Amino acid sequence: MSNELVIDVTPNEIVIALLSNKQLIELTREKSNLQFAVGDIYLGKVKKIMPGLNAAFIDVGYEKDAFLHYLDLGHQFRSLSKFLQQALARNGRNLSISKMKLEADIDKNGKISEILKSGQHILVQVAKEPISTKGPRLCSEISIAGRNLVLMPFSDKVSISQKISSAEEKLRLKKLLQSIKPKNYGVIVRTVAEGKRVAALDQELRSLVEKWESGFEHIRDVNPPKLVLGEMDRTSAILRDILNSSFENIYINDANAAKDIKNYIESIAPEKSKIVKHITGDVPIFDQLGIDKQIKSSFGKTVSFKNGAYLIIEHTEAFHVVDVNSGNRSKAGNDQESNAVEVNLAAAEEIARQLRLRDMGGIIVVDFIDMHSAENRQKVFEKMKEIMGLDHTKHNILPLSKFGLMQITRQRVRPEMNVEIQEVCPTCLGSGKITPAVLLTDQIEQSLKRLVDEQNDKKFTLKVHPFVAAYINKGIWNTLRRKWQSEFGIKLSVREIPSYDMLVYKFFDKNNQEIEMS
Repeated sequence: MSNELVIDVTPNEIVIALLSNKQLIELTREKSNLQFAVGDIYLGKVKKIMPGLNAAFIDVGYEKDAFLHYLDLGHQFRSLSKFLQQALARNGRNLSISKMKLEADIDKNGKISEILKSGQHILVQVAKEPISTKGPRLCSEISIAGRNLVLMPFSDKVSISQKISSAEEKLRLKKLLQSIKPKNYGVIVRTVAEGKRVAALDQELRSLVEKWESGFEHIRDVNPPKLVLGEMDRTSAILRDILNSSFENIYINDANAAKDIKNYIESIAPEKSKIVKHITGDVPIFDQLGIDKQIKSSFGKTVSFKNGAYLIIEHTEAFHVVDVNSGNRSKAGNDQESNAVEVNLAAAEEIARQLRLRDMGGIIVVDFIDMHSAENRQKVFEKMKEIMGLDHTKHNILPLSKFGLMQITRQRVRPEMNVEIQEVCPTCLGSGKITPAVLLTDQIEQSLKRLVDEQNDKKFTLKVHPFVAAYINKGIWNTLRRKWQSEFGIKLSVREIPSYDMLVYKFFDKNNQEIEMS
């Protein structure tokens, strides 16, 4: 299995596409001004205690108060609260958790009104981003993730990833971390730490501790609500969590971002730094690498996946529904049961991909094609578990019922990815009527003449659909492009953009900035 990452950087957002064997499996959009991302640590203020919910609403600066349940306070909340009060009261002195005497754990069956009060300052971490009409979901059991380790302040435990199968390696890592970790810090050892040397783990542990402590250097001067420690950007977080030997390429269209990512990879996996490739050119990176076409074919209500079979995906506020249909697919010589099993097994792969691609969370109900054999239903269940094993998001899958229904729960920590593939026609603007296609080149010529009259520049780029570009460049000497260059005394480049509508055309200046046409 080979993985590739394609990153499209624009002024307003970064779009990240993860490909496995050239097939799109994850798509992430990160706004340039994104706030309240999972992992961000805030100094907030308790707005309201809700005894009936055993929870509190916290002001962290979002338009709606964030939700904090008693069970999400964490066992060591009293120690965290004590540390925060000392940090707010200290006068230029550095604080170290290692020198603190930890407080007793809170009662797991306690009441939030016994722990918090309105107006109290509190340190919280975003567990779920704002979704729909809800504000962020918070916790106070703070964790700071690195590539190999996760730091847990106010804990003394060392936990090892269950995905490390070797008992000997687990024991080695546990003894190693117990010997190097500072007092009053807990550590979770991630799967990628398997086989790592003590120097690399010690260096990362020190940097995580330094990151935690540096966040409180000036906290006395901070008025809540305020961000104390921000999670790294989404691109780096994806690389931190999933980068492994299977990654072959990382394509990115921004030189500065490519440099930053290369430097980050050199810090965590120096041997992989050469996989970062800066893509240039007038054609958008997603068009160059065929990502845009995959996006358009993978989103929407109906998704085709194999030999005419397709999925119908519906969304409600409470859950998602996926219906598997065989369409006109059938194999001669195969009975109905065999065809149903074959379609359902292929559907399981596509459903697993869709869950990751759209980042669907909550409850998902899948209506597979009916199978009479319990053995076949078990086969589909095992296939789904196997494919979903590649999904890093927490999930749970129940066996198929006798009605062919499968229930899946998948953790939802950020809004679902939704790409609207049905567009308002850019040519007719939804009216259903367009200017005759035969007049298109006349319109382009008139627009070009107006540009030449209005602009001081003599160098332009025309971006059009490939069919239109082929027509403009038709011939060897007597092309329309040469005619326009000669007539207007300019240099004109024609670029093919597959994602453009047939009758759409845009002009760009020598700096590749679009020229707005009034």
